Amino acid sequence: MTTHQQKQIEVINQIEEQVKKNTLNFSTVPPIEDYDNDTRICLTSVHLPSQILITKINETIIRPLKEVEPKYYYYFNDSLHMTIKNIRVINDPPHFNQDDLLKAEKIYSEIIPKHHKFKVYFYRLLLFPNNLALIGTTDPELDEIFIDLDRRLKEEGISDDKKYSNPKYFFSNMTLARFSNPSDDFKSKVEELSNKLSLKPYTVDSVTLLSGNAVFKKRQIINTWSLK
Repeated sequence: MTTHQQKQIEVINQIEEQVKKNTLNFSTVPPIEDYDNDTRICLTSVHLPSQILITKINETIIRPLKEVEPKYYYYFNDSLHMTIKNIRVINDPPHFNQDDLLKAEKIYSEIIPKHHKFKVYFYRLLLFPNNLALIGTTDPELDEIFIDLDRRLKEEGISDDKKYSNPKYFFSNMTLARFSNPSDDFKSKVEELSNKLSLKPYTVDSVTLLSGNAVFKKRQIINTWSLK
């Protein structure tokens, strides 16, 4: 394990402590009854994972959890994603307009092709008050992409309005399910699955800019760029 990964794990552990103490100091998505028809829209950039990874996640994590709590909201295959860089958090009305979309697309067209592919090393599940995430450490390239995009977005007047728990050592976060209050049975199953998690290192080779709600319905893909 690299020093960078160790630093990422320290950040992740700090977030877990905040969850346990109910002292979260970063932006989250408040729960809602109907996620599919949620009118709150965000502007963000993500990596859309390969079908091989999606199938593995479904078989080893989502399906066993559905057996325990079938009524929770589980992400569909086409909504699973790894966040690369948020631009505007979900809101109704949206915190962005068409001009912001055009500026963001131009910035991403400049920045993303200059950066390299990087690996994600999934190693645990992390239970938040209202969602479950698959967490992975990464190569340092993710930080470099984030910082480059953040700088250019600020220069163009569309700075990221998400509140983060940490200024660097960003990590891979893939939301798998949403709910109001997780049951004890669900918590127990999450811990069991997390302890036996076995996913191969995954290569992130593209970045997609899009808008949509928290579960990626009402989705509008603006563009996708390959990493070199």
